[in-house]
Amino acid sequence: MSSSPHLSIIVAMARNRTIGVNNTLPWRCPEDLKHFKALTMGHHMIMGRKTYDSIGKPLPGRTTVVVTRNAELKIEGCLMAHSLEQAIAACAGDEEVFVVGGAELYAQALPLVDTLYITEIQQDVEGDAHFPAFDRSEWQEASREVRAQETPQPLEYHFVCYRRK
Repeated sequence: MSSSPHLSIIVAMARNRTIGVNNTLPWRCPEDLKHFKALTMGHHMIMGRKTYDSIGKPLPGRTTVVVTRNAELKIEGCLMAHSLEQAIAACAGDEEVFVVGGAELYAQALPLVDTLYITEIQQDVEGDAHFPAFDRSEWQEASREVRAQETPQPLEYHFVCYRRK
């Protein structure tokens, strides 16, 4: 009997919940990309097609599952799914599966996940994609790492892990 995988969301989000602008990240934070890689390496990542397009290729060392409404779409090196449920089913056997965006997929996944890995950018940022509002009282902060950088742009950010209560 295979149990369903532990489902987590990983996201970098500004104080005003901005996660993207014009299908790109609205900040440059190399440590966040390293953090993302360290957490997701060896696991399945579920992402929407626009998020995939913004990355542009399957990331090495991980299994990319792309959720799309386009039944004809095939992307070499990726698994294709037409719903979040189908994407999760495609990840059977992985102990932790990461939903990595975008906004629409995060909204669908939020009720299903039990862990949130949020890089909290400590400022408001203009953008056109936002992380869905969620009830923080349903979540317990498990860890917080306070970080800052001067280059490529000055930025204060926290790596925070929340677990569902």
